[in-house]
Amino acid sequence: MPEHDEQRRSFLRGAMQGLVALPLTAVLPASVYAQTGRKKAVAPAPTQKPKSDVQVNVRDLGATGDGSTKDTVAMQLALDRCSVLGGGEVLVPAGEYLTGALRIHSNTVLRIEEGASLNGSPDIGDYPFTQVRWEGRWIKGYSAFISAQDGENVTIIGKGKIVASPAIKGRVVHADGSPMVYTRPAAGTAPNPDGPTNVARRDIMRNPALMEFTHCRNVLVQDVFTQGNDMWSTHPVYCENVTFRNVTVHSGADGIDVDSCKGVVIDGCEFVTRDDCISLKSGRGMEGNTIGVVCEDIHISNCTFNDAVWACIGIGSETSGGIRNVHVEHCKCLGARTFAIYIKSRPGRGAFIEDIYMNDLEVSGAQQGFLRFNILNSGLQDPDPVPGDDGIPTIRNFHFSNIRVKDVPVLVDGASIHPRKPLEGFSLTNVTGTCGKGIRLANIHHAVIHDVKVTGFAGPLLSTRNVTGTGLGGAVPLQEEKVPDAIGPPVKAYVLR
Repeated sequence: MPEHDEQRRSFLRGAMQGLVALPLTAVLPASVYAQTGRKKAVAPAPTQKPKSDVQVNVRDLGATGDGSTKDTVAMQLALDRCSVLGGGEVLVPAGEYLTGALRIHSNTVLRIEEGASLNGSPDIGDYPFTQVRWEGRWIKGYSAFISAQDGENVTIIGKGKIVASPAIKGRVVHADGSPMVYTRPAAGTAPNPDGPTNVARRDIMRNPALMEFTHCRNVLVQDVFTQGNDMWSTHPVYCENVTFRNVTVHSGADGIDVDSCKGVVIDGCEFVTRDDCISLKSGRGMEGNTIGVVCEDIHISNCTFNDAVWACIGIGSETSGGIRNVHVEHCKCLGARTFAIYIKSRPGRGAFIEDIYMNDLEVSGAQQGFLRFNILNSGLQDPDPVPGDDGIPTIRNFHFSNIRVKDVPVLVDGASIHPRKPLEGFSLTNVTGTCGKGIRLANIHHAVIHDVKVTGFAGPLLSTRNVTGTGLGGAVPLQEEKVPDAIGPPVKAYVLR
């Protein structure tokens, strides 16, 4: 019997290690499996679909809501029960619910009533290991506080709160568990708007996001109040048809990171953050470029942005799967420590950024300016960059209209564009307000500058280099900008694994 028990314990240890070390392909879209040489198993459809109109109250499953007792088991039981009964609603009544990581299943509505708060556990052991995407690469990390994976029809709704634990510091830790706290610019100093460029981050684990949806369809988050910590707050990745409506987003880092998703609506949301309020991403380097899942069809409207450290809306710098068809309208940018709108990438990313349309924006409190393009040196260079000219992102069709600015230091800084791949198609029309400096443009074809009526600026309104188009009369020559060295071919061919 002792020998039998030891064999059983050995088997269980091996099984758990296998769960922790899930392969990258476990979270990849099905279309990528062909590149790995594997086939994704498909579960047989049930012969009869269970009912899908049940309601499960977490109190009935043992949740206390007293703010100190861990309610993780009761909360997850309620979510699981709703799932096995075919879907329906999990009701969280008023109370303070302290819990570890929770997983929502398909066809489930998590309704957090007014006066209810889901509070993340301060114990990092309450967040299991899994594969997570961090800065455009899949790595080992802690699962999010609230997550869904491979789900459909996932809804989080109600006037309640979802709050991350402030006890979990930093965005990443070393793989041995020792802290590696993200450092911010000292008070009174301007941040580097392009972020770190030479930080080695191979041997790290990512801390828990507040909410994360991976490879899901038909996701709705509505009306809730969210409070993140130092990690990204909300992170949909490989998702389709996702809506955030009337959500209040407070975060010590990014607000919503839309990562290789299709069909995302962010409407009527209020952001108070300490990094990009909204960031659009699609992977980094050869991993992101090989997977090649585009971030596309993004609609942002009627939102209010206030960021203390970076930008209101950041596009990039992880762009290796491509970003396209982004529409932003009727928004107020009330604060940014860099630029209100920042489009960024670098050679080594590859892919494209295209069809960006922004209309009817009010901009104030942007400490470095309204708009910047930096396609030369923004963000971390990947250990496996896309080499040669293929690695220089293709950029086209950036259009901005009906912009009202108040005391922005710079109107547009659009000079950091690679001369071998100019921006094809740019327009800036109907701009009013006050600014400290005007417009800098370089390496742009088919530009249209029309009805820019700003006051208060020093120096020329428009400076250009290698720019063609209309509305460029009176522009003064712009000094040449240093271009990064070309990225040579890899020593070994890249293989996704």
